[in-house]
Amino acid sequence: MNTNFKPHMSHMRISGYASLFGKRDMGGDTVRRGAFAASLLSLKAGRLPMLFAHETKQPIGVWRRMFEDATGLFVSGDIFLGDSRADRTARLVRSGAMSGLSIGYRAVRSRTLSGGRELIELDLWEVSIVAFPMLRRARITQIDDLFPNDQTDQELSNSHRRKM
Repeated sequence: MNTNFKPHMSHMRISGYASLFGKRDMGGDTVRRGAFAASLLSLKAGRLPMLFAHETKQPIGVWRRMFEDATGLFVSGDIFLGDSRADRTARLVRSGAMSGLSIGYRAVRSRTLSGGRELIELDLWEVSIVAFPMLRRARITQIDDLFPNDQTDQELSNSHRRKM
């Protein structure tokens, strides 16, 4: 059996803000700075599933890098091409037709506010690419070119990138 077999697939790397601190979403929720800290530290292998529209049955990729900064929760990951859902999502993202990001989570600690909640601590489950995010400014901000699976991170860092 050939264990070195690599399927002929590529991926498209995307980055952006999945959540912004102190900004109220359309449901009235506001995420507080530090809300993701414990959840990010507890991630196995530092990865989260990338989904299309919160559909858990068919992940389209993986978020490889996630961190909180002064703005919010920044994410960077790869859409794995090779199936119809991932390929279509990549085309929609590349064309600019779909650029929203949305978080799937469980509220660990929150406080009720007038017309919504202040989210103090969240257990982050996934980040989805969506057409209409609840937090309108949660968007993909960068798209990298398509790469073969066996390309190194150094080669990726030297590639052409497109900012949205």
